[in-house]
Amino acid sequence: MNRVFSKLMSEIQSGKFVYTGEISPGKTTRIEGLIRSAGVLGKHVTACNVTDNPRARANMSSLAASIAIQEKAGVEVICQMTARDRNRIALTSDLLGAAALGVRNVLVMSGDHPSLGDNPLAMPVYDLDSAHMVELVRRMVDEGTDLVGNRIDGEVRLHVGVVGNPNADPIEVEIAKLERKAEIGAEFIQTQAVFDIEVAERFLDSVEGIGVPVLIGIMPCRSFRTAEQIEKNVPGIRIPQEYLERLRGAEELPDLASKEERADFINEEYFSSMISDLRRTGRLAGAHIMGVSYNQIVGRIVEAVQKREGGKRSKRKG
Repeated sequence: MNRVFSKLMSEIQSGKFVYTGEISPGKTTRIEGLIRSAGVLGKHVTACNVTDNPRARANMSSLAASIAIQEKAGVEVICQMTARDRNRIALTSDLLGAAALGVRNVLVMSGDHPSLGDNPLAMPVYDLDSAHMVELVRRMVDEGTDLVGNRIDGEVRLHVGVVGNPNADPIEVEIAKLERKAEIGAEFIQTQAVFDIEVAERFLDSVEGIGVPVLIGIMPCRSFRTAEQIEKNVPGIRIPQEYLERLRGAEELPDLASKEERADFINEEYFSSMISDLRRTGRLAGAHIMGVSYNQIVGRIVEAVQKREGGKRSKRKG
């Protein structure tokens, strides 16, 4: 068993089913909202992802926000780092800073192209791809060097995760990429959002031989309009008609409070059922609940799963 530096990896390796949440720092210098969000999520999740300029929009540094959340909210983080905005020198520098200041989990990814964001004239970097970013972290942790063998003074204690896309078509290409990252040393997989349980089951079947723990990603939608926009604008995502129609029905209620409560109930019921069914496969390590600006739904889903399972926090099979 590999060395364990974080609560997240300790719980995953012990077989406990884990939940993670997500916080997006935003284009701001204010940390009060981040701390409040982390405080709400921290009651229900093992760790919170802190996004790194999602959709190529310049926000507060994910590393700065991660450190603030851990220090002021006491919630463990998974600091996201993209290859889009930094070369290998800057990435090494940020990883050293993360390790020095107590961040113990990083999620590496390529990142959306700047042309899709709010600074479309920005030049992308992509000096490393996400697989080489995994290699960089592993060398820093396992060998105490950077990619070209320069020695690091002090110990780097980081766990590295990667992103999987169950919606990819063809799925075989995606699985091949994940196999490569697993061979290099990726320690966990968090997936992009899945709404269709059949898509999730197909993905879990496909990655079973890789041997890396998987946290399935879900994205509860506050309204029918939100779900509709996701299906239209996010390539590959298929949202079941049943879910869409139920959210559409909530829009017909007479007042805002009733609409919001109905949407909460729909998400609680739909996603707790999905998670419970996937847990029964014995192949799922956890769930990553992407409830950015919808923090209250995270606790409701987690508690609903526990109720479905009789309040037990069972371990995974195997």
